[in-house]
Amino acid sequence: MFTGIIEAVGEVIELTPNNGDISLRIRTGKLDLADVALGDSIATNGVCLTVVDLPGDGFRADVSRESLALTTIGHWRTGQSVNLEKALTPTTRLGGHIVSGHVDGVGEVVSRASDARSERFRLRAPDALARYIAHKGSITVDGTSLTVNKVEGAEFELNIVPHTLAETVMGRYGTGSKVNLEVDVLARYLERLLQGDKAAATDGDITLEFLTENGFNR
Repeated sequence: MFTGIIEAVGEVIELTPNNGDISLRIRTGKLDLADVALGDSIATNGVCLTVVDLPGDGFRADVSRESLALTTIGHWRTGQSVNLEKALTPTTRLGGHIVSGHVDGVGEVVSRASDARSERFRLRAPDALARYIAHKGSITVDGTSLTVNKVEGAEFELNIVPHTLAETVMGRYGTGSKVNLEVDVLARYLERLLQGDKAAATDGDITLEFLTENGFNR
């Protein structure tokens, strides 16, 4: 588990095909690896990766075909900057929100504009994720815990302050940039709980009819 508070910006050093999937080497920059051991987790642009080697200036991780299909990793290139966060501990301050490191889908930056010292970003999420994105709710973008300022359909807006721009990869975003999205885990569990006994059915989507039948829509 993570908090979505980025600790360092690292760099992709190697992307090595390995029997159908990929082995990654990440240079971690200012991230303190003194307490990191083999098997630990590090969120890399929001993707929970398991450390399989510690070469000294960073770590290596294996990336499965599932992760390649559901995240932006398949489009990464050597030299690319990535957000890094070590897994939280019982004494970690929860400055962001609860982040699992399990990416729900890939979004796209629709626009970027200056707003005083901040930057306003508009992103488009996959349609299937739109129902989990709420005004003033939390969302994780490339591992960064952010607050949603506005929602219109599958598009949402973010206001990014100078510190976040400087300390994450968001300063490098432009129109068309692809990003890893993770919706608030509480929203996912709430939807599942609302389904009740119907959660075991093949078609378990929440619909207006379902909400009306169960007294949630009057």
